[in-house]
Amino acid sequence: MVTRSSPELSVRRQCALLGLARGGLYYKPRAMGATNALLMRKIDELYTAHPFLGYRKLAALLRVDGHAVNPKRVLRLMRQMSLQAIYRKPNTSKPHPEHRIRPYLLKRLPIVRPNQVWAADITYIRLARGWCYLVAIIDWYSRYVLAWRLSATMESGFCVEALEEALTHGTPDIHNSDQGTQFTSQAFTDVLVANGIRISMDGRGSYQDNIFTERLWRSVKYEEMYLKEYVTLEQAQAALADYFRFYNKRRPHQALAYQTPEQVHFALARPRPMDMMDNCALRLRNGYALRAQLPTYPQAQPQPSVAI
Repeated sequence: MVTRSSPELSVRRQCALLGLARGGLYYKPRAMGATNALLMRKIDELYTAHPFLGYRKLAALLRVDGHAVNPKRVLRLMRQMSLQAIYRKPNTSKPHPEHRIRPYLLKRLPIVRPNQVWAADITYIRLARGWCYLVAIIDWYSRYVLAWRLSATMESGFCVEALEEALTHGTPDIHNSDQGTQFTSQAFTDVLVANGIRISMDGRGSYQDNIFTERLWRSVKYEEMYLKEYVTLEQAQAALADYFRFYNKRRPHQALAYQTPEQVHFALARPRPMDMMDNCALRLRNGYALRAQLPTYPQAQPQPSVAI
């Protein structure tokens, strides 16, 4: 964007035209320190086990474990990881001004079949020298993981890719997510609207609204991530692919009467109800096809009457 060797415009002038600070051109991001990386891992473990704890109590627990850390540092690291204690609290943050926030549609709604409600969420996956981001889309009824993606950034593109892959398995009536910018972006919601899917979003600060994805993250971290040490994003990709294959096909769920998500999802999944006019047209076409396949018999000719 800025050409340092331009003979016509100086770097100062280019930055002024673009509204950029010159210092940003010379800034080189430093690698994460070993102390911060260790603290972030401990914070992630404590948060996954006790997501209701705020930064002050997490700092106290870290000090008990022998880490010299103050609450401000824990708060800064939690913000860097996009973590916050999950409990009802005042609305102190504003959504993206250009993104539309949809209402929550699942209150007191009985979930009785697969492909009725899907849910999406994002979590952190730790690496040896940093973090990456995992998005997953699951079916609320069967707990089946329909699609997932890893990304080094929080752009919405990897969420859209996961949604498009999930739609190859079927189409839900409702899609639920939080109010994150990845899910409120036009690129993501346009895919939902184009497929006739109703959009539901959690209330801010209401962790119960998307509780099944929170349980999924707990399983992923305790059964897979905390047991291994991912060095690269590619290594995490391969390991998570194996885990989600096990989760869908082999891992029994107590809530599913010890069946696997795949067994429940594909045993009960059915297509969405057809539009009334389309249903009538289909019946009409089927009636014509059936009539064409029926054998035809010559009509009986009337016999001439005989006078007696």
